Amino acid sequence: MLREKLKKYNIILASGSPRRQAFFKELDIDFCIQVKEVDEHYPPHLKHSEITDYLSQLKASIFVDLNENDILITSDTIVWNNQKALGKPKDFEDAKQMLQNLSGQMHEVITSVCFTSKGFQKTVNDVTKVWFKKLSEEEIDYYVKNYKPFDKAGSYGIQEWIGYIGIEKIEGSYFNVMGLPTLLVYKTLTQIANR
Repeated sequence: MLREKLKKYNIILASGSPRRQAFFKELDIDFCIQVKEVDEHYPPHLKHSEITDYLSQLKASIFVDLNENDILITSDTIVWNNQKALGKPKDFEDAKQMLQNLSGQMHEVITSVCFTSKGFQKTVNDVTKVWFKKLSEEEIDYYVKNYKPFDKAGSYGIQEWIGYIGIEKIEGSYFNVMGLPTLLVYKTLTQIANR
């Protein structure tokens, strides 16, 4: 469906995340993967979705050789808790600390997606509220030891054991918490295709 509409474009997904790559396959879109390393630092005055907007645009800025029909897609996800951004944990202790901070609290998962071509750039973002039950130290230890969530913002994957036993409710897109607001991506690509 959308694949047909996007036929004249070359979709480039600039993400090494297996989850984001799987989402694009499931959206039934033809795409290729190109990953370039970027230093993911942002100015300290940025807050909330300003951070993910900035980082998704920063990831796009290093692709300077786009062709006429290319659409580059870059993305960034953070967990926003107590007015602070949580990225990926540095190590075991950091992962435990993050989960202790999220325990018994509501936090927000924010993902920005930036669509870049030679002639335009459009950045969209989505916010999902997530409520964790009070997690025991034993549950946190078990999860971090067995699932090693070191590649995940906020140190957890909603689709893993911790999501099954720890999340009381969510408000917003489930897939956003997994790392890509699929509906928003689909809508935006449809708008681009219909331009």
